[in-house]
Amino acid sequence: MEIKIIILLNLICYSFIVSQSLIYIIALSDVQRSMNAPAYIAFRKSLDRNFRKKFKYPFYLTLLSNSALVLVCGNQPGTLRFLTAVVALAAFMIDTFFMLKGNMPINNLINTWSDDDYPANWAAFRQQWLAHFRKRQVANITGYTCLLVGAVFG
Repeated sequence: MEIKIIILLNLICYSFIVSQSLIYIIALSDVQRSMNAPAYIAFRKSLDRNFRKKFKYPFYLTLLSNSALVLVCGNQPGTLRFLTAVVALAAFMIDTFFMLKGNMPINNLINTWSDDDYPANWAAFRQQWLAHFRKRQVANITGYTCLLVGAVFG
């Protein structure tokens, strides 16, 4: 029963992480590409401010619950449930790496821009941000899918 509770908790937490990727696939990538510089800057600043305030809770809960799942399943290292938990945790770490080394530095830079003072090549920064985020999407969708496979078939 303990493992089922950890699996459920991890799926709920990880769903907050993967939901960002899914909404970008559905709409937000195209919406951002259609924005002019002032609209994009205002959008990024507002989104970044909200994510910095609220995203840490699902982030740390996902890290904690996924780590707990790996530890609890560790006594059966050859099982599908253990392997999918390990891959999901690795995918989460990859997502975190690209967030910290790719998206956040660009967010920090954009946060210094104003509506009338931004670089002429601002669109290149937008494309770079989206490129880093695509890597994150692959990682966290893969991780979440692994957790689902482990929960259903493990």
